[in-house]
Amino acid sequence: MAFSSQGPVVYRDMQDGELAAIETIHASAFGRDEEARLPQAIINDGHEILSVVAAKGDYLVAHALFSALRGADGALALGPVAVVPDQQGSGIGSHLIRYGLDRAREAGWRSVFVLGDPAFYGRLGFEARLARGAAVPWAGPHFQALELVPQALDGWSGILRYPSAFGGEDII
Repeated sequence: MAFSSQGPVVYRDMQDGELAAIETIHASAFGRDEEARLPQAIINDGHEILSVVAAKGDYLVAHALFSALRGADGALALGPVAVVPDQQGSGIGSHLIRYGLDRAREAGWRSVFVLGDPAFYGRLGFEARLARGAAVPWAGPHFQALELVPQALDGWSGILRYPSAFGGEDII
């Protein structure tokens, strides 16, 4: 089967049978197996997730995974996110994350946390100040949050538990 990377970009939910392609996206974007295996580990562990992709023709070019967190009411973790190298810098990653955020909002999620570049995620509305109440090992300026529901994180503080696939049992 020939794959086409031409045509408009379509943003949609991941479909059954696409995990191998998603692993390839992450491997090509990061050049390491850790990130490539992370989506499958989270999905296989049975965590509640929202997994979205960007497709050009028959070719998947980007993937973003949102997984449920414990500790803050209705909170998701965003990550990993990857775009194939020849499509990076085209805006596909930003559009895909916005699509995923819209899907999360529609599904009733209240907030999203991410660890990443403040310049990139700040353009999407994420702020480090919103994540300050979360007790996590990676707290700091690169750990950010976005409220999908206004004031969802007002007054909240506590331990934020990530799926164990992010680095061990009961990551806090």
